[in-house]
Order: sequence, then C-alpha cells, then structure tokens
Amino acid sequence: MENASFYQRAKRFLLGAPRDLFDPRIFHKVSLIAFFALVGLGVDGISSSCYGPEEAFLALGSHTVLAIFVAIATVVTVFIISGSYAQIIEAFPSGGGGYIVASKLLGERAGVVSGSALVIDYVLTITISIASGADALFSFLPLHWQPYKFGFIAFVLLLLLWLNLRGVKESVVALTPIFMAFMLCHIPLVLYAVLRHVPELPAVSAQVSSELSSTAKQLGWVGLGALLMRAYSMGAGTYTGIEAVSNSMQTLREPRVQTGKKAMLYMAFSLSFIAGGIILGYVLNGVAPTQGKTLNAVLFEKLLGGIWPGSTGLAVLAFVLVSEAALLFVAAQTGFIDGPQVLSNMAIDSYVPHRFAHLSERLVPKYGVYFMGGMAFLMLFITGGSVRYLVIMYSINVFLTFSLSQFGMVVHWWKDREKEKRWRLKLGMNGIGFLLTASILCFTVWIKFPEGGWITLLITGAFIAVCFLVRRHYRTAQQALKRLDELLLQLPPVTVSSVQEPMLRRVAPTAAVMVSGYNGLGMHVFFSVIRSFPGTFRNFIFLSAGVVDSTVFKGAEEVVHLGTDLKQQLQNYVEFVKGHGYYAEARSEVGTDVIEIIGHLAEGASKDFPNIVFFSGQLVFQEENFVTRLLHNQTAFLAQKKLVFAGLPMIILPVRVL
Repeated sequence: MENASFYQRAKRFLLGAPRDLFDPRIFHKVSLIAFFALVGLGVDGISSSCYGPEEAFLALGSHTVLAIFVAIATVVTVFIISGSYAQIIEAFPSGGGGYIVASKLLGERAGVVSGSALVIDYVLTITISIASGADALFSFLPLHWQPYKFGFIAFVLLLLLWLNLRGVKESVVALTPIFMAFMLCHIPLVLYAVLRHVPELPAVSAQVSSELSSTAKQLGWVGLGALLMRAYSMGAGTYTGIEAVSNSMQTLREPRVQTGKKAMLYMAFSLSFIAGGIILGYVLNGVAPTQGKTLNAVLFEKLLGGIWPGSTGLAVLAFVLVSEAALLFVAAQTGFIDGPQVLSNMAIDSYVPHRFAHLSERLVPKYGVYFMGGMAFLMLFITGGSVRYLVIMYSINVFLTFSLSQFGMVVHWWKDREKEKRWRLKLGMNGIGFLLTASILCFTVWIKFPEGGWITLLITGAFIAVCFLVRRHYRTAQQALKRLDELLLQLPPVTVSSVQEPMLRRVAPTAAVMVSGYNGLGMHVFFSVIRSFPGTFRNFIFLSAGVVDSTVFKGAEEVVHLGTDLKQQLQNYVEFVKGHGYYAEARSEVGTDVIEIIGHLAEGASKDFPNIVFFSGQLVFQEENFVTRLLHNQTAFLAQKKLVFAGLPMIILPVRVL
C-alpha cells in the first residue's frame, strides 16, 4: 500500500483489505453460524411483528376478542411455512431460494416469475423496514423535525450499503447488539402481557364463546369465516422473511443444512412467540387504536405504566420503541443479503446482466448491493416513504414466491415418491404450506388490488418482461459466438518435435494476447494479429484472468480448481502457436477484479519482453447502445485505459457479433 493512490487508500479504509482467496479458512471467516444467520436473515421475519399483528387485529373491527383465533392461526402458519422451508433447505443445500426451486421443479418461466418477485420483494423489504423505523423514531421527535426524515432515511440506507460492501459477516456482527436489545425488551413484555391475565382465562374463554355466537348470528357462519380470513390475510406481513434463510444458504457455515435448519427453528420459535403473544396481549389488555401511536406502543405503554408510573416508565417505553425502530433498520439487512444472491443466480442463467454474479475484493456481490440500494431509494422516492402503500406492495410478491416454491416441492416429492421413504409426510407438509400461502396470496390480491396492489403487480410484471428480453439478447449473442468456437474444431492437429521447438528471444517483437480461456474468440484474436501484422511478431504470450464470481466461490478448493483449469486451457494456445514456429507461453492469475489482474500480468510481461504490444478482442454490435454496454463487459477498453497510463501499448481488435 506504500505506492497506492489516494483512491486505493480511501477504498481500503472504507471497505477493508481484500480477502485472500487461497486462505483455506476464507469461507469459514465470511460465513454465518446459525445465530448470526438468525440476526442477518431471520430478523426480517421477526421485525414483521412490529406491524403484521396490528394489521390483523385492526381488520377485525369491533370483534377484537376473535383475535385469539388469528393468534393461534398465526403461530400454526409460522411453523408450517418454516417446516416446509426446512425441507427446501434439505433438498437444495447449495441455495434453495424461490428462484432455484421454481426453475428446477416448475421450469425456467416459473423460475423467472419467482425470482423477479423475490428481487422486488427484497427491494421493498429494505424500503419498508427503513421507512417504518424512521416513522417510529421520528414519532418521539418534535414536529418541526419531520422535514429531515427523508434525509435521515437516505443516511440509514447509505450506512447499510456501506456495511454490506465491507462484507456480510461484518454487517451482521455490527447489527447484533440491536437485535439482542429488541429480544431482551420484547420477550419479557410479551410474557408479562399474557401471564398477568392467566387467572382471567376462564372469563376470557366465556367472552370469546359469547362473541363467536353473536357474530355468527349477526354475519352468519360464512360471514364469520370471511371476517377471520380477512384478518388472517391482512396480517400476512407477519410471515414475510421466513424464506430468507433458504435463499442465502451460500452465506451459511458448514454443515450448511444443519446450520440452515437451526436458523429456521430459531426464527420459527421467535416469530411465533412474539407475533402470537402480541396479538394475545392486544386482546387480554384491551388495546384500542390511538391516534398517532402504533398498537404496540399502546400495549407497552399500558404494561410499563403499571410497573413504573411516571417518567421512569416513559423512559423505558422510549427505549423499547426505539429498539423496534432499530430492529426495523436491521431487517433491511435481509434485503441486502438475499437480494444480491437472487440476482446472482439469475445472472448465471443470463436473465439479468452477468456482472451481478461478480464479487468484489471483499467477496461481496457488489453490483447486486448497489442495485438493491438504488432501487430501494427509488421506491422510497416514489412512495414518499408511506408505510401504508409499501405494506400493500410488500406482501403480494413474497406470497407469490412462497406459493411457487411450495408447489414446486409438492411436484418434487410426488416425482421422487419411489425413492423417498417418508415422501407422504414431506408432500403433506409442503402441500399444506402451498394451500396456506396460495390462499393468502389470493385474498391479499383480491383485497388490496384496488388499494395499490396493482402497482406491485405492474412493477413485477415489467421486471419479468425485462428479464426475458435480456435472456433473448444473450442467447442471440451466444449463437454468434458459437460460430467462432467452431474454429477450434476446424483447426488441424499440430505435432511438435524437440527439434522444432522455437527459440526464446526476449528482445524480439512480442504480442501479448488477452483471452478469457480456450475458445474461438481467443483464436480469432490470434489470427487477426497474424493477418494484420504479417511476419512482425515472433513471440506470443497469452494472458488470462480467472475471475472468482458467485458460481466459483464456495471455498478455497474451488478457487484452486479454477486456476488449474485455466492453465490447462491456456496450454492449448501455447501448443498450437509453437506448432506454427512461434515462441509461446501463457500466464494467468486468479482474483475478483479482472482489470487489476490484467494490469499485474501486463506489468510482469513488459519487464520480461521489452518490445511488447498487447492485444484484446472486443465484441462489436451493429447497433451499439446503452443496453449492449450494460449487458456485455467493457474489459478491453478498461484494460487499454489502464495500460496506456502505465505506458504500455495496447490494440483492440473488433470482433463482429451481430
């Protein structure tokens, strides 16, 4: 770092030192144990207890006693969905997110729908969490501070963006104290809210029975069922985030399946206890809506006022509600962890730009993090940070993914029923999960469509359409590149004897060809150099960067394998060129930044071969525009810029594709 530029020093200070890819313990260092997985991934579900139970309770209107049935249904639903997702973790240990599950079990189109819904869902996870937290926090501040709320939201968003660019584990560890403060506040309060009324349970039971009979007479049994179902579906936000662990199995520590299942179990108990307990607390403590306050605030104010009257109780109440606001900020972390993972999986299948699979020096999918942060800010700007509209948009997408994933697992167990001994039990678990999530989805769309639900369907539909257009472009480009690859099949075999071995003359004119591996594009560049500069170059050096992206980074062994495979591919160039009377050698390096690697390789080659010129191919499209530049990397131009400033000559050879 002694000769590093100011930019490099600032980057190192803000984001930390690069990770050592060949460290055998590197994946252990950046992965999450079950508890940290609960903090970083499960907190999205737990934080929904700050607004999900309230929505369900308010939907009952004056029939609030019936919320006991909603509380029971909430607890049962949490465990059913969690149990069914535990099966997804077992079936897809490398990452059983909704995109992969739907793609493999229901087909590519279903996968794109599920993946697109997940991406928008995680954008909204970030948005609604930060907006809700800001609302809770600013409710304690004077009204003349309200104009600063949007700026505060932007600051929190940028802070989370920075933490995630430093690394997933670093961001989770930094936010753990907030999670602990929330749990230590809410668990005792929920217990107190319920247990203090245990002696009154017979009277409450009689009241529930009486209310059930009177409501049935007033609305009919069908009307009563519709009322309970509406309240149940309006509280659907309570279940959002349960899928987070299965979507980010890549970030969990080995053994992943056991770690993932533990995290799911922790989350199921935590969420069901807090969400179900809060609804029961509303009923048992006679909570009623109060203007300017959440129902949680009303409940906790009643409880704490009875324990610590006066300023002490208010101070503790403030701490409890601030912990809620802080936890909502932490919940936004789930979107920054899971959203880039989904984008990375979709990039591998060419449904979004390939750069979403790239990793930074800190082994973070940085483009995915940037995208999630940018889209979250855009959604905040469009909605003005209104939690009401965000909740409507939020729950539809997550239950669309839930339903597709559960149905896919039902298909999976049915197809594998001859191999699986307990297939009936597993099919039944996912089948019940599908019926629950599909029914909630249908009711949510039906109820919330005219209130703004159509907006999220429009946004998700547009994202799906863009994904298919991106995929079509990549397929067209791949077909064109296949014609270049056919060159490899047409090349005659070359046999080189020891007598024919070309001599190394370091001062002779040398061409350094940058290639991505042994393919038709690399051979095309080599032949273009021979054709454009006949008889000029006697030495050829093939330079290549082995880029570690999310498909490769599973541990140090995969990184080593990438380097070994790349060296074997480059040897094909060397043998072919030597067979035609030229001296040839290959140099490669593995890392996360292709430009940095090329710069390092070029610097070494220029020292060994003083009369050297660098060459690279660049795909050229008939209609060059922003889309083609976004979908295809500009490695050649970026490398040329770096080498020019290093005083090294480089020529870009165009390769016509479309």
